[in-house]
Amino acid sequence: MSELGKVDGEFFEEYIFPHLGAERDDVTLQPQHGVDFGVIELDSMTSQTGSDDVLEVGGKAIATATDPIFIMPSLGFERAAWFAFHILMSDVAVSGLQPTHLAVDFNLPPEISDEEFATVWQTFDREAKKLGVSVVTGHTARYAGCNYPMVGGATAMAVGDPEKVVRPNGARPDDKVVLTKGPAVEATGLLSNQFADLMDLPEATAEEAKDRFYDMSPVEDARIAAETGDVSAMHDATEGGVHGALVETATASGVHLDVSRDDMPVLPGVLEACEFFDIDPWSSISEGTLLLTVAPEDAERVVSALDDADIPAGIIGDVREGEGVTVDGEEIEHPESDPFWAAFEEFMEKST
Repeated sequence: MSELGKVDGEFFEEYIFPHLGAERDDVTLQPQHGVDFGVIELDSMTSQTGSDDVLEVGGKAIATATDPIFIMPSLGFERAAWFAFHILMSDVAVSGLQPTHLAVDFNLPPEISDEEFATVWQTFDREAKKLGVSVVTGHTARYAGCNYPMVGGATAMAVGDPEKVVRPNGARPDDKVVLTKGPAVEATGLLSNQFADLMDLPEATAEEAKDRFYDMSPVEDARIAAETGDVSAMHDATEGGVHGALVETATASGVHLDVSRDDMPVLPGVLEACEFFDIDPWSSISEGTLLLTVAPEDAERVVSALDDADIPAGIIGDVREGEGVTVDGEEIEHPESDPFWAAFEEFMEKST
């Protein structure tokens, strides 16, 4: 088990996976290490209405994902809440269904003021309305011992046609591998804004790095891709970054991914910021970056649609028979830990 961040695959397989409660036929995608969401499928049914008519209700899929509520007050409560909301939406958005519902549990630190919480909640409300998401239940309280940035948790849901679910283990040999935005988007956006006063970079470069903040959502990336072409798998490149997402996708689907780093988009300011913070961009957390596998005849169309929406994207390689991941011809492993957390702790100490 890694010291900080998500547990590794070995921990998951030993301690979590064998203990998943009761088996149910309606659960069609169970928890897996590195997989963003689960799926419940509800069969079609008939219902008698108040008249003699019979209402036919079609089958539905519910994609669901749970994450911490991550609030960094130093970003300002509005920006911090924007990011927290989009983290919650991202894992369910990669199901290919549009997010529809949200259940929220706030376990707040005692020092948060009513006004600060109002900013957080009003931002959640604003962003939810943009996406057509309804809050269906929740819990809100202040508790001793609760601290920023993890101030609770939430479950996002997306309800839709089971045939439109993009399964995380669906990558097929001969598919093309597509990547949006590139490496270390989240690491760059958070570190550059959190520690702006400590950054020793040219002003223009520092501003480019800070501008990565609002790239930290893959929700629109996923919507456009799913609506445009035959997408077989999608995965949000969170902890472990691009390398982690590649390995997790290959493992989940039982395929080999052969990709080229030169074909991957890289946003302005990312490499410079990663060098300053002494982190490897390719294994650093990159919320907002979406990894996809797409039918070869649709890959160019998906990339073009993303580009039209000002979302940089590229075809970075191919899905092949086999297992594992090669980047520029060299086999890579899943990062043992994400360097973001160590850098964050180090610069927090420097800033106090």
